[in-house]
Amino acid sequence: MKNIYIIVLSLVIVSCQNQGKMEIQKAKQVSIDSMKQVSADSMTAEFEKQKVVDSMQIEMAKVEEAKIVTQKEVVVVNHQAAANTTTTTTTKKKGWSGAAKGAVIGAGVGAVTGAIISKKKGQGAIIGGLAGAGVGAGTGAIIDGSKK
Repeated sequence: MKNIYIIVLSLVIVSCQNQGKMEIQKAKQVSIDSMKQVSADSMTAEFEKQKVVDSMQIEMAKVEEAKIVTQKEVVVVNHQAAANTTTTTTTKKKGWSGAAKGAVIGAGVGAVTGAIISKKKGQGAIIGGLAGAGVGAGTGAIIDGSKK
């Protein structure tokens, strides 16, 4: 009877060990398969990225080619001027720059605000005018820069 117990126990132990080895092998295979799938997915993503990059390069080449074509078009007009022809040129006034306008407006607003807020009206107007002119000139210069 003891022999039967020992044989059954040894069969159970051996079968459990084989079962564990098979589970480990299956886990390894699942891991390898998932890595292959991730690799295939990343390759697909890489192909898509490359396709987008290639299409962008083609479009940029077309744009550059269009620029070259438009630069090659030159029109030359040659007019013979009459002997007694007078030409009048009108020059457009430049006007005030944004910085100058901002400085004047800022100085006015700053002077009025400084006079209202300060107890010493003259000193407050001077300080406010100077501060307002500085801020206005800076703001006008920024606006001029953004227009260009």
